[in-house]
Amino acid sequence: MLDFEQRRVYPIFGKNVNFNLMFNGPDYPQSLDESLFDAWLEKGRESRIPYAYLLVIWDELDTKYMPVYTEKRSDIHEFARYGQSPENQLLVAAYDLYSESRVL
Repeated sequence: MLDFEQRRVYPIFGKNVNFNLMFNGPDYPQSLDESLFDAWLEKGRESRIPYAYLLVIWDELDTKYMPVYTEKRSDIHEFARYGQSPENQLLVAAYDLYSESRVL
């Protein structure tokens, strides 16, 4: 389990449903559902292009997260970091697609 995720339970149709949220806190623009994040990891692994990293990008104009895949670790530094730049697309985190460890 990732150290920055939180579990929330919501009553839906008389049942409690767990939502695992990532990037939940004052340091992030909004939460990200872990199931969407997991789908992004799978998509990157299944690609014909040999991607190695998943970058989680915050889009200021669309106010949502989006995945960016890259083959080289050095590509991670081409994106401005969230909270450190006025640009529209900002890097929130980077993960190794196979170990799922956070590299930034």
